[in-house]
Amino acid sequence: MQALWMLAATFMFALMGTGVKLASEMNASMAQIVVMRGVPSVVMLLIWARASGLSIKPLNWRLHVGRNVAGVTSMWSGFLAISMLPLATAVTLNYTTPLFIAAWMVGWGGARRDRVRMFAVILGFLGVLAVLRPTLGDDQLLPALLGLLSGAGGAAAQLQVRALGHLGEPTWRIVLYFSVAVCLTGFIALGLTEWRQPTAGGWAALLGLGTAGLAGQLAMTRAFGHGSAMLSAALQYTVIIFASFLGFFLWGDAPDRVAMLGMTLIVGAGLLSVWRTMRVPG
Repeated sequence: MQALWMLAATFMFALMGTGVKLASEMNASMAQIVVMRGVPSVVMLLIWARASGLSIKPLNWRLHVGRNVAGVTSMWSGFLAISMLPLATAVTLNYTTPLFIAAWMVGWGGARRDRVRMFAVILGFLGVLAVLRPTLGDDQLLPALLGLLSGAGGAAAQLQVRALGHLGEPTWRIVLYFSVAVCLTGFIALGLTEWRQPTAGGWAALLGLGTAGLAGQLAMTRAFGHGSAMLSAALQYTVIIFASFLGFFLWGDAPDRVAMLGMTLIVGAGLLSVWRTMRVPG
């Protein structure tokens, strides 16, 4: 049953990415997209915490700040990449997070002799090269780098989340403060940029991405909280499959064989890294 929760989460995240891309094509600004991603989560979690009599006071402000800086950077970068690249390509680059964690472990985390993690990093790097070289033109280099920045930011955020978890910080409070940070940066960006009026379809996409993002977050939390962490971590890569189908159906994006090989290498390297982390924590 928990596997179904994870599949539901990845499908929701693929829909969220679709909403981001559709909204950006229908005159919505990135600031509006970011605000709509954060507001539903903040509202729902505050109402739930109040109804349950739970405290929203964090256990460690410093770790929350670090997690939110990394997480918000990852989210902005990932959304920008999605708005400018084929959906499946952008999502694949966004999901390089386990590779960056493995690279950090090899370089600075005391795993220099860990051949499995080293192999995963090399395999993932080759996959990134395969994805980028055949599918992107010179004008798409910056969006591709933003996609990789999203993966790196996600890795830093996950390390902070892990530290918060060790302190006993509940998942819902981590998500709440992240969502507050998302809204804050979105509203600041709205104040610094000119207001844009999305089309009716753009408003629908904005509402859809916010709802899908919240649903995906809740389903993923359920999957990791009540099922096998290894299985949930492995199944998260199905988001690339869902994104590929949605990208082909809506935009006609069809990665060629080399790009598909690259995606396969990235997924394989990510799964290998996740497996190694589960067996040898650190």
